[in-house]
Amino acid sequence: MPKRFVVAASEFTDLPRFPVGFELAEALTVAARDLHATSTPGDTLNTAAGLAVRLLSDAEHANISEIQRGGRLRTLAWTDETVRFDAEPRPGGPGGPGGHIPHPDWERLWTTPVVRTDDSEADGGGNTLSRLGLRSALSLRLRADRRRLTVLTAYARKAQAFDEEATRIGRLFTAHVSLALESATVREQLTEAMRTRDLIGQATGILMERLDIDAAAAFESLVKASQRENVKLRDLARRIVDAHASPGGRGVAER
Repeated sequence: MPKRFVVAASEFTDLPRFPVGFELAEALTVAARDLHATSTPGDTLNTAAGLAVRLLSDAEHANISEIQRGGRLRTLAWTDETVRFDAEPRPGGPGGPGGHIPHPDWERLWTTPVVRTDDSEADGGGNTLSRLGLRSALSLRLRADRRRLTVLTAYARKAQAFDEEATRIGRLFTAHVSLALESATVREQLTEAMRTRDLIGQATGILMERLDIDAAAAFESLVKASQRENVKLRDLARRIVDAHASPGGRGVAER
């Protein structure tokens, strides 16, 4: 009985050129515009999952998942509930000691950025994909470090839905997704840093007024309270600001 066909990324060492024709270039341009118009990493991932189904002609579902060493998995974005997977490590499963993941070939993504499954039932089925009636899958790695993978996967109910052309299109698309995701992440971090700075500034001002001390002493008091109460500086500052805004509020204990 034939085994599942899995394509290693070594066959695609460089991003390929566009196929003949202008339609793919135009579609990817529109996709890139949509991706970069998102405001948060979560929005970017949700947009990418939907676009994957539109760009890959035979794709019916798509998701983006985070896989951790040991087998823990959570789905970050999905087109529908069919492909919303979550898995905790459990005895006897693949993916390291006690690990379990629903996709039969996802473990290969630790060592290769592309995995293509032509038929999840070819070796008798029994895996999560075949039980869901999903026979083909194209998985492309978006991010990787020593502890986790972020993977975009397109699914189809027919066997051999994703050929080499679909794999090339998928790689081109995920290059755009990775860039847009990095951009959205940086924007979110900068926004959060600005909010945190403003919040700490407000909390410092409240302590200056309340304790009749200068800015340096107020900030030092805030840091010491953070360490004493084992609370992040940002969270403590928010607590002080929120309490100050409420009627009769006093915020953090003054010790």
